[in-house]
Amino acid sequence: MSDVHTTPARRSLAGFTGAGYDKGRGKLTQALWMLISGLVVTRWWCPLALRVALLRAFGATIGENVLIRHRVRIHWPWKLTVGADSWIGEDVWILNLEPVTIGSDVCVSQAALLCTGSHDRRSPTFEFDNAPIVVGDGAWIAVRATVLRGVTVGADAVVGANALITKDVAPGATVLAPTADTRT
Repeated sequence: MSDVHTTPARRSLAGFTGAGYDKGRGKLTQALWMLISGLVVTRWWCPLALRVALLRAFGATIGENVLIRHRVRIHWPWKLTVGADSWIGEDVWILNLEPVTIGSDVCVSQAALLCTGSHDRRSPTFEFDNAPIVVGDGAWIAVRATVLRGVTVGADAVVGANALITKDVAPGATVLAPTADTRT
């Protein structure tokens, strides 16, 4: 059986409607978040306590003793939950068009991407095909790893550096990125 699927000959992106996607807040709140995020939250000089307070003020649920480093981009804070004692490293991008739930004692390392958004490749207008992400307690998402829509990373699982995760990861499992054989 092949993983090759047919797609429309040509998409009409002009026909895109975004039907069914709920941003969760009005345009004013969205604009205010984008302003505050870009000017304050992502900056190196923003104290951790202020960063967490601003995320909470915009609706994020963040546990105690959470470390969120600078240059972390969070698309919609009202669709983010982070458990106690978790770390989110520099340059992490949480593109949470849908909810992202990060458990307690989780480490999301530098430049990792958690992306809940996608598009339906079969849709003639390329409509959204989004789904939430859940990262279980004690998991580690290593540097530059990517976790895509609809995935659950189980408790105590490890997603290795540069890994691309498109399917659920079992609790306690380790998933490593394929490596290139550089021997000649």
